[in-house]
Amino acid sequence: MASHLVVTSRLTATSSFFFFFFLCLVARHHLEAAEYTVGDADGWDTGINYLLWSNKYNFTVGDVLVFKYVQVQHNVYQVTEETYRSCDSSTGVTRTYDSGDDRVTLGEATSYWFICTINGHCQAGMRLAVSVAKSSSDGGGATSAAPSPPEQDNGAAGGRMGWWWKAWMLCLSLCLLTWLNCF
Repeated sequence: MASHLVVTSRLTATSSFFFFFFLCLVARHHLEAAEYTVGDADGWDTGINYLLWSNKYNFTVGDVLVFKYVQVQHNVYQVTEETYRSCDSSTGVTRTYDSGDDRVTLGEATSYWFICTINGHCQAGMRLAVSVAKSSSDGGGATSAAPSPPEQDNGAAGGRMGWWWKAWMLCLSLCLLTWLNCF
């Protein structure tokens, strides 16, 4: 009877280990992806230098841009580079957003361009260009000529080192404890 309990206990511990290990793998994506509120606390609005804003961050595949703005006063058009440079949205529009709380997942390692098409806003500087690098799990990474400034808390999800690192450490600790209980 005692040997049956030991075997059952080890099977339960092993199952728990694999459950927590799988949970850690799922949580890994959240560690690598970051959420950025465009313009930080100012949001998507006129009078903000989005070139300076975007230069503060290293964007990677899976990151999310959050455009917060007053609906009807602004919008977000994802456009081609030519449309971004000309601010002429009659062509080159690939996607439109107008909810006032738009989330754009950066799904590929490429450049993305965004403008506001409300009268004169793009010409006044309400446009954003971001370059996205492969995520570290894809074997890539940012390949910029000069190092970028250190990441700062953008107020949205804490950048890459927000509260998720604590969850990751907790998950790894649970895996280790579960594994140690197997013996």
